[in-house]
Amino acid sequence: MFENLQSRLGGVFDKLRGRGALGEADVDSALAEVRTALIDADVALPVVKDFIDKVRPRAIGENVIRSVTPGQQVIKIVHDVLVETLGSDNAALNLGSPPAPILMVGLQGSGKTTTSAKLGLMLQTKEKKKVLMASLDVNRPAAMEQLRVLGEQAGVATLPVVAGQDPITIARRALASAKVGGYDVLILDTAGRQSIDEQLMSEVAAIKAATNPHETLLVADSLTGQDAVNTAKNFNDRVKLSGIILTRVDGDARGGAALSMRSVTGAPIKFMGSGEKLDALEAFHPARVAARILDMGDVVSLVEKAAETFDKAEAEKMAAKMKKGTFDMNDLSSQLSQMKKLGGMKGVLGMLPGVGKIKGQLEAAGMDDKILTRQEAIISSMTKKERVDPDVINGSRRKRIAAGAGVDVSEVNKLLKMHRQMADMMKKMGKGGRMPQMPGMGGGMPGGLPPGIFPGRR
Repeated sequence: MFENLQSRLGGVFDKLRGRGALGEADVDSALAEVRTALIDADVALPVVKDFIDKVRPRAIGENVIRSVTPGQQVIKIVHDVLVETLGSDNAALNLGSPPAPILMVGLQGSGKTTTSAKLGLMLQTKEKKKVLMASLDVNRPAAMEQLRVLGEQAGVATLPVVAGQDPITIARRALASAKVGGYDVLILDTAGRQSIDEQLMSEVAAIKAATNPHETLLVADSLTGQDAVNTAKNFNDRVKLSGIILTRVDGDARGGAALSMRSVTGAPIKFMGSGEKLDALEAFHPARVAARILDMGDVVSLVEKAAETFDKAEAEKMAAKMKKGTFDMNDLSSQLSQMKKLGGMKGVLGMLPGVGKIKGQLEAAGMDDKILTRQEAIISSMTKKERVDPDVINGSRRKRIAAGAGVDVSEVNKLLKMHRQMADMMKKMGKGGRMPQMPGMGGGMPGGLPPGIFPGRR
């Protein structure tokens, strides 16, 4: 979501780093470019003005101007103000005593129903809460059925549908059912509209008065830019939001909504929806997001995501194989699957420091998630014997595998070469040697990436 802003700010800061000393004129020139970048990113004008007003006096202070590394000092100040603008700390949900009602509000098409299911799944798996979901949308065809299906997929209970009931009656029935069923959390998915209108606001206000929710969360589509900020302000004026969930942050939004919402509404951004899958919801950490914007990476989130997808049994199996110095195609397939669970190459790269500067080079080299899909297809086209013992794959077998996977033979050759390099590395590590740097697989990449993190890279 912040790629354009990241690129623009990166260019400004590269100029600052290249200067041995900074004067007020240098700082003002840089801040003028920062202001333009923020406006282009769709950040609200009052927020841009406040941002620059906070950065400038700190950036022209004696400690910065006379610093050995003034450019780095200015970047740190911009980072700190970004964190302040985004909200300083992650704001946790206030669940209180069960059953804690969570009111989900927003416009139609913002992803409210899917986000309700994502939140229910997160609370049930990570927080170990017993969750009940209820759809209060009696206007949109099949809205209740959609929540029921999503609930089944997520393993989260949903309130049975009773035809003919109005939203407030459904909300009261849901609250009673949650109490009787011993649920910890009740998620209420309200109806949306194409735009703000009095009927929508009156309905949401009435539901809030009837249920007294612990949290009132606005689900806002980050792709709508300034419209999302205006929507947040309108909802906040009528029903007082306790938090915001931004959806589709994996899209090509310019990022202005995230930077503006906290300042405009005073309500913290609590979660971000980063994909279509039900587990693609993550807590919003302002410091980490600020680091991503400034191309400093977000290794902490990457490690956390790796820990969540970590399969202990699989890791122990891999460790045993490493000791023996064996690594076959089934193991490589497992590694590719793990990479996809982490968000694919794009997801991993987006959290590594300095990658923004070489993004064009990576795209030119064909470094995208299609590589992972092609490589999985190649392995799937192999026989069981070939996966266990890739050395038996001769020329005719390579042609057959390539035809089965729908790729050129050269793609099969690349994968076999990569596997050979990784197998050699495993064998050396199994004998107690140091992890070698494999040619063309991580060398020269920012952050000292481990070998094999870029499958198929030449």
